[in-house]
Amino acid sequence: MDLNDSTSLAELMSRYVSTETGFGVPKDGWRICLAHEFKEKRKPFQARDVSLSNMIEHVSLGVRYLRWWYRKTQVEKKAPFIDMFRALPLRQIYGAPLGGIGGGSITRGWRGDFCRWQLNPGMYHYKTVIANQFTVCLCRGGQTVYQQVLSMDRPPTLQGWNWGYCGEYAFYHALYPRAWTVYHLPGQNVTLTCRQVSPVIPHDYKDSSLPVAVFVWDIENKNDYALDISIMFTMINGSGHKDDKSGGHWNEPFHLEKDGESVSGVLLHHQTPVNPYTLCIAAREKVILTGSTITRLHQTAFSPKGTCSALWSDLMTDGRLDSPKDSSPPTQKGEEVAAALAVSCSVPANNHNSVEFSLAWDMPKITFGSRERIYVRRYTRYYGTKGDAAPYLSHYALTHYSKWEESIDEWQRPILQDGSLPAWYKSALFNELYFVVDGGTVWVELPEDADISGGLRPEDGGLPAQPDVVKEYGRFAYLEGQEYRMYNTYDVHFYASFALIMLWPKLALSVQYDIAGSVVQHDPTERLNLMNGRYSPVKTRGVVPHDIGDPDDEPWVRANAYLIHDTADWKDLNLKFVLQVYRDYYLTQDEQYLKDMWPICQTVMEVELKFDKDGDGLIENSGYADQTYDGWKVTGPSAYCGGLWLASVCMMCKMARVLKCESVYQRYRDILERGRAAFDKLLWNGKYYNYDSSGQSLSNSVMSDQCAGQWFLRASGLGEDDYQAFPKEKICSALKSVFDLNVMSFAGGQMGAVNGMRPEGVPDRSSVQSDEVWVGVVYGLAATMIHEGMIEEGMHTAEGCYRAVWERMGMAFQTPEAYCEKGIYRSLAYMRPLSIWAIQLALNNRPNHNKTTDKDVGQGNGIKPTTLRCLTGMPG
Repeated sequence: MDLNDSTSLAELMSRYVSTETGFGVPKDGWRICLAHEFKEKRKPFQARDVSLSNMIEHVSLGVRYLRWWYRKTQVEKKAPFIDMFRALPLRQIYGAPLGGIGGGSITRGWRGDFCRWQLNPGMYHYKTVIANQFTVCLCRGGQTVYQQVLSMDRPPTLQGWNWGYCGEYAFYHALYPRAWTVYHLPGQNVTLTCRQVSPVIPHDYKDSSLPVAVFVWDIENKNDYALDISIMFTMINGSGHKDDKSGGHWNEPFHLEKDGESVSGVLLHHQTPVNPYTLCIAAREKVILTGSTITRLHQTAFSPKGTCSALWSDLMTDGRLDSPKDSSPPTQKGEEVAAALAVSCSVPANNHNSVEFSLAWDMPKITFGSRERIYVRRYTRYYGTKGDAAPYLSHYALTHYSKWEESIDEWQRPILQDGSLPAWYKSALFNELYFVVDGGTVWVELPEDADISGGLRPEDGGLPAQPDVVKEYGRFAYLEGQEYRMYNTYDVHFYASFALIMLWPKLALSVQYDIAGSVVQHDPTERLNLMNGRYSPVKTRGVVPHDIGDPDDEPWVRANAYLIHDTADWKDLNLKFVLQVYRDYYLTQDEQYLKDMWPICQTVMEVELKFDKDGDGLIENSGYADQTYDGWKVTGPSAYCGGLWLASVCMMCKMARVLKCESVYQRYRDILERGRAAFDKLLWNGKYYNYDSSGQSLSNSVMSDQCAGQWFLRASGLGEDDYQAFPKEKICSALKSVFDLNVMSFAGGQMGAVNGMRPEGVPDRSSVQSDEVWVGVVYGLAATMIHEGMIEEGMHTAEGCYRAVWERMGMAFQTPEAYCEKGIYRSLAYMRPLSIWAIQLALNNRPNHNKTTDKDVGQGNGIKPTTLRCLTGMPG
């Protein structure tokens, strides 16, 4: 099923000239030579890329957006939640992010640069901080014989350092949440392997929240003489942001001994008036088998301006640093300060040794853009809110990372050792999880006085003020994308949620409770909808919100940051809520969750039934009422929304039976029977379901996502017998049509599935979205194919996206929402591709592959034991 695994690897590694393979680097993952240059250079989609016909059709929208954009940027001095005029340029540099979930993230690029920062919640800063580096020093007989910054850069600053490491002697390998960089030192017969470890562990709700990462340096000395080797870690106090020069920042050394383990390093206190934090670089003292000691030395403060030759000379003298004991004075306005930490060890001839560093950051209390409320991050449950946790986080990380790795190995091993799975898939499955951490993610504790119910109590058909799962596991939010700055965008979360429900199910349920509580809320504030120019309430009662808010405003307080459409008109959001409720129950068997969600499901379905205007059991659309494909016009019942509707009705039947609500079951059973007949009559054309039922010239376009309802039914153990919404033969025929046209007739079958294809085999170019490939939708499509037994077709479809994004376009760890066949991409680092975990669920639901039953009940982890084995590969 691999298109060309060896060929693809050869291309990314073609400039690697060394034969060294590194220490303990796994076979599977994404691997690239540090000297590689991507040939394909793409540009972001911007307003000028709209076709003339679409521009004419949407000229009023364009004028309204321009006015809104000007007011937002020039008057309010805020960043637009979507900026059509200043899209992020493609930087083909990113690697696996550092840290756990929801405590902020720092991305280290595949060439070793610290280059993407999200410490303030949801707000990204893209700056490569050149002073943040690792440097190696080799000493023999007390004399330094080699000293090199492990960076290919040749910056105009810090010219007293030895820059310009030859990238042809190094490669990067990522298998998230770990990554390895192998550096062969030319002419020295020494190889360094830097292993980066972050505590991202399925079903772990403590360590996975910690804002810390570990760098383990394995040093191989292949000479016939011993060497003393030092690794120096330098870090600026800040993130390369302008507030680094705001003044008042200071550094101090620390030493912490606990449980017989000693850790030392430097604390970098960043004293901004909003969301202050402390960075911490640290190392552990240990005695190796030869009896020699790992030595840790530091430089509390140095200026990252000028040549900085004093620090370089200090290290070169003997591989050590002076280690002053005092704190640095606070910086003056306009000044920057940095710190250095060096770790030295002896490496015998033809032998190996290792040293360990950690990087932690402690921002316990956070406010969002409006600064109305203070939240505390999840990890403060274990480390407090005083802002003094960095030494303890570092100590814990350096003394527990080996246990993290054991858990990571236990989770990943069954999948990595499955010979039926192609190598590209193993890389994609784990590496796409980067977004769980690097999606502007926040994970906060629920305040004691919080009420998430929206004011409607269980006895009135609402929720508890503080449901147990939210009280115990906190609130979780991630952005639609780093460029589309809205938290928990629900139509996108619908696809991405497979990663959460399979790996951190309590977080998935917490999101559902938040959404459910917002359904009953009403915000009558009138605002302009950019698409139609009309004013409408921000939030309508009985409707699932598009999102829970903008981090530059006040999430959880003001929902629906998205203001393109009138939120009351969106039909698919309510349906996606119902579909997720039953799927989540099916996978977790959490009966209290189902009972809590049942009245909310009934509420949103009553709203949907208003759109069944002719009583045929099928809801109708008009204009742009489908939120997922909100740029693609639809008239009347459609394949996408109609399919989601029938699947939702089917699940209402199933939930009613589980909860023994016979009258509700009979009602929805009748709707299902009528709706199935109407759906087939209006949309089936003999090969696939038409895009919509309007009968217009483009209504028979082939939509790649037309079987989304069937996908969720299969993922929830339904789709047959009493709970069948679509005939199997028609689903298979539709999927075959999609594969033949949207996949194989597009870009030579090598780029996934285009959203819309005409029956004659050319892309539907009627809208901005119809001729795009959406990576997350393609992964969901592939899962649907696999559920229906089309395993080879499904894997080929998904493979095209992975190859295009990770191997040709240079978009590793920033998978976009969309790309066109040539030239254009849209919205880097997007939530939806997390749907690749739906493929894993489909693969494990194959016949004779640990099939689960409704009787399997979980034991303390919120998910059925046999399901847990299938979903994550971990032992039950």
